[in-house]
Amino acid sequence: MSKNMLGIKSIGIYLPENRIDNVARAKEFDRSEDFIREKVGFVSLPRIDNLETTSDMCVKAWEDLQKRVCVDLADIECLVLCTQNPDNYGLPHTSAIIHEKIAAHTNMAVFDISLGCSGYVYSLNVVTSFMAANGMHKGLLFTADPYSKVIDPKDYVTDLIFGDGATCTYISDDPVYKAGKTLFATDGTKHRAIAVDGETGQLGMSGQDVFKFTMKVVPKQIAACLEANGLSKEDIDLVLLHQASRYIVDNMTKKLKFPADKVPFISQKTGNTVSSTIPMMLADQILDQHKHILLSGFGVGLSWATSILIKNMSEG
Repeated sequence: MSKNMLGIKSIGIYLPENRIDNVARAKEFDRSEDFIREKVGFVSLPRIDNLETTSDMCVKAWEDLQKRVCVDLADIECLVLCTQNPDNYGLPHTSAIIHEKIAAHTNMAVFDISLGCSGYVYSLNVVTSFMAANGMHKGLLFTADPYSKVIDPKDYVTDLIFGDGATCTYISDDPVYKAGKTLFATDGTKHRAIAVDGETGQLGMSGQDVFKFTMKVVPKQIAACLEANGLSKEDIDLVLLHQASRYIVDNMTKKLKFPADKVPFISQKTGNTVSSTIPMMLADQILDQHKHILLSGFGVGLSWATSILIKNMSEG
């Protein structure tokens, strides 16, 4: 199997049972039901309880993965977590805690990646490249960013948007999808647009700044990524954009001039789960016959990344 054949075999997901009803809460923030449904887009949000940790969430995503596909833990050579809300302030790295909880063997690479909304696209490339360089064949990529740990419940800009969730992607040398050419970008001068205040420990976000940034830079990168992969818009069967909000996804769809049915907004009951939004959507598409799927993550950093997933026609 050639090195570039490492890719996605299957994806497990986890969403907490505890829910916040955004429609019911709209009046608390002097907002209408239409604002929730048409602008924010998230009618309910999953939230972890006070005792649930990031590693707990990942273990439940791992358990869901095992229901979807046969995974022999003895074959796993790499375990990576993408998160910016780790257990125990990130010391030790949360992936090591997951490693213990799932009773994995010791002869594997285990590490964390700190990225937010662009994290899945970045991490997928980091993990597959790392594995290829070291002759590995099977790996696990987790995403989990429970922003409820840092949200100010009085701030509607964040409290009505972010949900808690986790995913576990099975990376294999017998994939369903492999990534094509991927483009990455960062504008660190705008890192304050989405950031945790060092004094309060709470998340703040400038929604207008994020929206303007997204509309300006992401469509250009998507166009460049299509060109880099030798593809046109017509070649793309599905576009999975980071589910920042309904307003952003709808406006991005118009700017990109993709047919609306190719660019779903399907996170009404999951919210913006940060690095988990793209794999959560992809989990339900993995067995469909899409030849090319475009992924684009954008946000915290400010960071953005776009990739094309290519169906492995010899899979199975």
